[in-house]
Amino acid sequence: MKFLDLAKVYIRSGAGGNGCVSFRREKYIEFGGPDGGDGGKGGSVWAEVTEGLNTLIDFRYQQHFFAKNGQSGMGRQRTGKDGDDIILRVPVGTEILDEDQETVLADLTEPGQRVLLAKGGNGGFGNLHFKSSTNQAPRRANPGQEGVDRTIWLRLKLIADAGLLGLPNAGKSTFLAATSNARPKIADYPFTTLHPNLGVVGIDNTEFVVADIPGLIEGAHEGRGIGDRFLGHVERCAVLLHLVDGTSETVVEDYETIIGELEAYGGELATKPRITALNKVDALDPEEREEKRAALEAAVGGPVMMMSGVSREGLNEVLRAVRAEIDDDHVRMKPAEEEQPWQP
Repeated sequence: MKFLDLAKVYIRSGAGGNGCVSFRREKYIEFGGPDGGDGGKGGSVWAEVTEGLNTLIDFRYQQHFFAKNGQSGMGRQRTGKDGDDIILRVPVGTEILDEDQETVLADLTEPGQRVLLAKGGNGGFGNLHFKSSTNQAPRRANPGQEGVDRTIWLRLKLIADAGLLGLPNAGKSTFLAATSNARPKIADYPFTTLHPNLGVVGIDNTEFVVADIPGLIEGAHEGRGIGDRFLGHVERCAVLLHLVDGTSETVVEDYETIIGELEAYGGELATKPRITALNKVDALDPEEREEKRAALEAAVGGPVMMMSGVSREGLNEVLRAVRAEIDDDHVRMKPAEEEQPWQP
């Protein structure tokens, strides 16, 4: 469970405390009157975005979050204590869904953002609250309001500027390792990547975040392979980089397979800006390069870039093309390196 992006959580807000029926009874005070206090308010359940978290693994070991009930009112006009709130601390990019897993209750995309999931019940009025000139000795009090009991789903969608798409072994992890300090697992068998990876990529004194997800195969929307559940992590990306394995004998079919899965997934993924690159061109001779590039361009209906993550051929050109599709407010400048004084 190195990476957990979906969790089911049961929450319940606290019930309000009951009001109190009490009368002041002291020596030498014949008509003390009502002095029953109100009940305390029940605790609420909140969700808050916390920096430093990148997975929902904490909610695998604790799924139930129940806030405290409010304390009942007491005599001598004493109000009951309010119940303590409970805060669910979630990473940036968390979606909160209703029990049907379709209704979006909140989309938390900024650090420090808070949302109320279940409001605590109000405390009941004591008999002091009902005192009036015509009812000087009320013998009634209100019960506290019940809390809210509900089931929610937490779904994490990574915050990245660009996303990598492709079949298994298309070279996505190699590209991420070659362009950033991320160190994803790289091997010569399919489905080497089992969970999404993030890397900060730099080009021309600017930096942006790239997300690498497990490879898709034909029928992923039906659950084949790892399925398409990780596609949600590239929904927030401004641009998609589609890598096609240049050593494959069916580059056009490989490209169309991924496009078909994007369209079957639905949403805005199929219409997002997309850059197509023919990868692993270092293993091809010049004739094969041009032949496969021409076939792929005919299928794409636009230009196809050439690159290799191993030899780093064409990497900068691809990064510049990706950078051009990202808004300036999502890109940060590289910090200037300060010259350190020489020391022996």
